[in-house]
Amino acid sequence: MAKALKIRDITLRDGQQSLFSSRLRQETIDRLLPLYKDAGFHIVEVWGGNLIESSMRHLDESPWERLRKCSQILEGNTLLGGVSRGRNLFGYSPYPNYVLENFYKEAVKNGLNVMRLFDALNDIENLRDSVVMLNEYGAIPDVALCYTIDPLEEKKPEVKKSFFSRLFGGFFFGRDEETVTTEKIFTDDYFVNKAKEIEACGARIFTLKDMAGLITPSRLYSLMPKLKHAIKIPVDFHTHCNAGYGLASTLTAILKGVDIVDTAIWWFAGGGSAPAIELVWIFCKKLDIDSAVDMQAVGKIRAELLEARKDLADFDRNRDQLPYNFEELYQNMPPEIDAEFDRAIQAASDDRETELLDACRKIEEYFGFPKPDKRVSNPDMPYGMYSDITSELWNRNVEDMLEETMALIPKVRRDAGLVPLGAPVGQIIGRQAVALALDRRNGEADYTNKDERFVALIKGEYGHTPKEIDPLFREDITGSPDEIPYDISSFCEPANPEIPDYGGLKLARNDEEYILLELMPEVAESYLRKCREQEFSDRKL
Repeated sequence: MAKALKIRDITLRDGQQSLFSSRLRQETIDRLLPLYKDAGFHIVEVWGGNLIESSMRHLDESPWERLRKCSQILEGNTLLGGVSRGRNLFGYSPYPNYVLENFYKEAVKNGLNVMRLFDALNDIENLRDSVVMLNEYGAIPDVALCYTIDPLEEKKPEVKKSFFSRLFGGFFFGRDEETVTTEKIFTDDYFVNKAKEIEACGARIFTLKDMAGLITPSRLYSLMPKLKHAIKIPVDFHTHCNAGYGLASTLTAILKGVDIVDTAIWWFAGGGSAPAIELVWIFCKKLDIDSAVDMQAVGKIRAELLEARKDLADFDRNRDQLPYNFEELYQNMPPEIDAEFDRAIQAASDDRETELLDACRKIEEYFGFPKPDKRVSNPDMPYGMYSDITSELWNRNVEDMLEETMALIPKVRRDAGLVPLGAPVGQIIGRQAVALALDRRNGEADYTNKDERFVALIKGEYGHTPKEIDPLFREDITGSPDEIPYDISSFCEPANPEIPDYGGLKLARNDEEYILLELMPEVAESYLRKCREQEFSDRKL
């Protein structure tokens, strides 16, 4: 009997967010959804993440309508998935429980089945209440642990010394350049113990969420069996391909017993997105693993996605280097490429990482997927964080400071308690690294200029960091050595005024629209004003 593997398709949410900045329109989604009914995916991720904001800000579309349409068209044929950040949902500040309750109730009412929760600090306390609520409302809480690694060892800058100290420094004063070493935090035991804590709080799926595509096959070879041994709930593996490990690490996860893997469909896969289901399917065929996915149905979706990608060309970072046509290349696959699939399987089974990566990269090269992006893998960061840094440098007119900024990220991250670099903390660390680089260029002391959200992070408003922050550093940044959490009672409910220019219509006309105001006041207000303007105009016709 073939071994079973479940597939979560992330094409319509994380795939399009990673590659096309969440610009996929509802009319395109409507064409794709009927084709998903017979595809056999365990979960189809359609909602959450950056999509909530982008729907309103860039597309003038209701995120609630997106979820409703998905539920109506798929008619229960697959589980509908979403993603949020627990206590923070989609914003920077924590929300009180009644906001969480209203949001989750509305999401479940509109068809959400699985909510993947993660916290940027891996602070389980920020997720616990959401898990309880989702279980109560009949949804599946899938709690993700952000994978990260300890930062590269930091080298202290060279200090100018006198002739005497330079002459005798090797004997009496040490080297000009010292290496700052720190205790390793992100060990296998760290992830296993967190997974146990996640299962104990009521999660029904555990996800190892490798948002930056940093986990290597050899690390998974060690870690995945430990996770499977430690917890009883299904284990999902989520990664990206930008650093060059995605396909190889996914294969290793499958061989080491993972229950669910995240994939995207061809034209929305690879690069900053997840591995392609088509390549995972070839591996599964060779391993006699049943993924329950109907590849004929996937082929129909793939044909529509090519046209969708062409429509998204303005937001496509790889528009001049699309993958090649899968059907044509698979049907005419030469023996030497077929052999690379076999070589990859054997290398993954034997934990021969160099050979495995070489085989997978030859496979991806044959099918036309992008090469690994060293700009992302060298500083150990998600691509979204890299994009945010380059935008920040451009806005400040100091694009030439990219290398300096990248070199400072490990220091800022270490000073901030070794935080993972998932949203929104990755963006906070990136902006502070830009400010620190400017401090040094201008001859000012480190942290003369402080990003306000970095101050909030150091203060404790985002939760507990993996490593305790030095009280002296906290006092220097915030004015107090004490950790001070965010006061949820200070949350201010947004106003919902009548709009005289539009016949006295209320800004938010129902609960779901008011929830959008609570989540993203500025973006939602602008979007809802446009909605009311259109309604008022339609009334006059």
